[in-house]
Amino acid sequence: MRLTTTNALAILAPLAAAKDSMTFAVLHFKGNGFLTEGPMDPVVNPGATATHYHSIMGGSNFGTTIQGDELLNSDCTTTSIKNDKSNYWVPTLFFQDPKDSTFEKVDLYYMNVYYFFEPTDDTIEPFPPGLKMLSGDSSLRTPPKNGGAKNLDPNSGPIQPVQWTCPRQSYSPPSYPTDSDGTMAGMQDPSNEQAGAGFPLYNCDGTYSPLRQDIHFPSCYNPKVGLDDYKNNMAWPNSVNGKENCPDGYTHLPHIFYEVYWNTPSFKDRWTPDGKTQPFVLSNGDATGYSSHGDFVSGWDNETLATIISTCNQGTLGMETCPDIPGGVNEDTTCRIAPAIGKLYSVTESLTSLPLNCEVTGWGHGSGNTTEETSTSSSEPVISTSPTSTAEAESYAASSVETAEAAASTAAVNINAVADSSSTTAAAAAVTAAAGTDPNVETVWDVVTVTSTATVEVEATPAARIKRRVPNRSHGHLARHAHAHGSFAGRR
Repeated sequence: MRLTTTNALAILAPLAAAKDSMTFAVLHFKGNGFLTEGPMDPVVNPGATATHYHSIMGGSNFGTTIQGDELLNSDCTTTSIKNDKSNYWVPTLFFQDPKDSTFEKVDLYYMNVYYFFEPTDDTIEPFPPGLKMLSGDSSLRTPPKNGGAKNLDPNSGPIQPVQWTCPRQSYSPPSYPTDSDGTMAGMQDPSNEQAGAGFPLYNCDGTYSPLRQDIHFPSCYNPKVGLDDYKNNMAWPNSVNGKENCPDGYTHLPHIFYEVYWNTPSFKDRWTPDGKTQPFVLSNGDATGYSSHGDFVSGWDNETLATIISTCNQGTLGMETCPDIPGGVNEDTTCRIAPAIGKLYSVTESLTSLPLNCEVTGWGHGSGNTTEETSTSSSEPVISTSPTSTAEAESYAASSVETAEAAASTAAVNINAVADSSSTTAAAAAVTAAAGTDPNVETVWDVVTVTSTATVEVEATPAARIKRRVPNRSHGHLARHAHAHGSFAGRR
């Protein structure tokens, strides 16, 4: 029996109230790739064709419209927690071939969502089912006002919730021109050589860490505005004396952070970095990367998320290692649905234009900002407002496997894990620390931390055995865990 929001909070609120330090847990995803893809966006363009192509994770009830607690009735989910049927999505990344200007979809390497439970004088409550959020601005082609740095504190200037992180073996030359004003190239984060605003100009060849899309979401919800008004229903907490507090009348929710790793190394032999141009473009036509953004619709069971907020501080080990999770851990690796609108593009498919014929703009490619995220609908008819037939979903799942196999020949690594004494398989890789743009976070390179319960080996393999992405539940979180608990205490 599912507890109501009121009942769950009545039971757990004393545990979740007034936190003096931050705790967090990472949500991992199951299976090989996204739940679905296509021009669907039930937050910005409900009931209509979206303005651009998206890649979506989460519950199978995703469609062109989502209302209330509909996601909780999903038959399956790509998340690692059974009772999280939420949807998480981003614009898809494409490679534009410098030789002939054709486009190819960039494959997902892996994706994580960090759930930060901030130090606060408030009570952190679960997301209300059906809450819609958008972070970032898909219309931007001009540089952010505060340069390449991230800013989540409204007291410190304009909010800048998105960055790109580019782990590299060497930062000589730097990923961004040192004198860039953002008009023709991205801008370096002054406190982190890995990160900045806009796409970097060099190949991201870090160990098990290709190009990473970073998106932070606000954590203060205004219930007077309501679940659907994504433009006005959320605000950023204010930092006061080390606490992150929401305005009066707002509900403090978990602070979520997307890190989406794209398999850009598979294209490294097809472009030559010159410090002036780069070949990647978002599905909305953005060649700058400034318009990076993410959407979220909550499909959490309230009791489950309330329990995680109150009792789980597993860091990068993942939510699946939290104690006593209501509903348990998801072991299904086959959750896929067919696109409700349009078609699925494979990573091996060469396109003469981006989906929906989105024009490439920014950094010499055309005019500046657009108004995509402010539009309320599209003139194109909707074929379906819910997941399509079982046969179509099975066809999509099969095509996803074929896509992964086709991409396998171009990826760079394979990781093999050794089972621990309790026969639990674990794998780990040394990757960039979560939310690595924070100066308080120490980045770990080429280090594997062995816990008291698991032995982990990282092995380079010949091309014939290469897999396209890090195996599920093995995204370097063991390697980072030793540093994460201490270093995240000061961030939000």
